[in-house]
Amino acid sequence: MADVKKIATRDSYGNALVELGNQYDDFVVLDADLAAATKTGMFKKAFPERFYDCGIAEQNMISIAAGFAATGKKVFASSFAMFAAGRAFEQVRNSVAYPKLPVIIGATHAGISVGEDGATHQCCEDIALMRAIPGMTVLNPADDTEAKLAVKAAYEHDGPVYIRFGRLAVPVIFDEDYKFEIGKGVTLKDGDDVTIIATGLMVGEALEAYEILKEKGVNARIINMPTIKPIDRDIIIKAAKETGKIVTVEEHSVIGGLGSAVCDVVCDEYPVPVVKIGVNDEFGYSGPAVELLKKFGLSADNIVDKVLTL
Repeated sequence: MADVKKIATRDSYGNALVELGNQYDDFVVLDADLAAATKTGMFKKAFPERFYDCGIAEQNMISIAAGFAATGKKVFASSFAMFAAGRAFEQVRNSVAYPKLPVIIGATHAGISVGEDGATHQCCEDIALMRAIPGMTVLNPADDTEAKLAVKAAYEHDGPVYIRFGRLAVPVIFDEDYKFEIGKGVTLKDGDDVTIIATGLMVGEALEAYEILKEKGVNARIINMPTIKPIDRDIIIKAAKETGKIVTVEEHSVIGGLGSAVCDVVCDEYPVPVVKIGVNDEFGYSGPAVELLKKFGLSADNIVDKVLTL
C-alpha cells in the first residue's frame, strides 16, 4: 500500500469539524489543552468564538459540555482517548449519558498506535468502557472518508456518541460515494470460507490479509464494522450462517471490544467458532507505531496465520 494516500483520522476529525462549522452554527467545540494534537485547533482557527479550551481538566470539560447540551447546543468535546474515556468516565456516564444529552466525544490517539507515548497513553480499553454505558453510541472509523462521515452522522444523531480516532496515518480505503450509516456494517469482500470482521485501522490490514489468503486458496469475507454499538447483528448472523467461522480484528483489548460484541451476537443467535485478534489483556509500551502493531499481532500476516489455523 506504499502508493496509497494515507491520512490520520484525527486530521479527518479536524477537517470535518470545520466543514460542519461552515454549514451549522448550533454547536460548539471543547478541548482539554490538546487542540494541536486532537486537531480541533482547525475549528478554533476558523470559528474562535465557538471554541473553548478547558485546560487540563477533562472531567470539567465533559461537565461543561453537558451544560452546553442542556441548553440546546450540540457539543463536540475532545481529548486523547485515555483521558476522554478514562479520566472523565464518571462525567460521561452521569452528566452526559444518563440525561441522554447530544454530546459527541471526539477521542483521538486511541490504541497501541499512539506509539512512543507509551502504555499510559495507549488506551486499549476505551471501547469497552463506552460500550458499557447505557445509550452510548460507539463509532470507530477506518479511514479519512469514513471518519468525516462518522462526524457528520454523530452531529445528526440524537444522543451521546463516542468516536475513536487515531494518531497514525492510515490508507484511504473508501471513495466519496461510500455510504456510512450508524449501526451498519459493510461487506467489502465476499467469500464463503471464513469471515474477517475488522474495525478502525485494522480494516486496511484485513484487506491486505484478504489478498494473501486469496493466493493461498482461501475465500474470505471481509466486513468493516465502524459502529461497535449498536452492533449490526444482521450482518454478523448472516456471516456466521454462510461461512461458519469468524475472526475479529481490532486495535483494542480482546476484552470488551469488537470481538466481545460479535461473540455476544453469535452466542445468542448462531454459535460458530470465533477467534479474536487484538491486545491480549496486557499494557503496551513505548515504540514506533508500525513496529508495535506488528509486535502485538495487529498485522495482515498475523490475520492470515490465525485464519489458516482456524
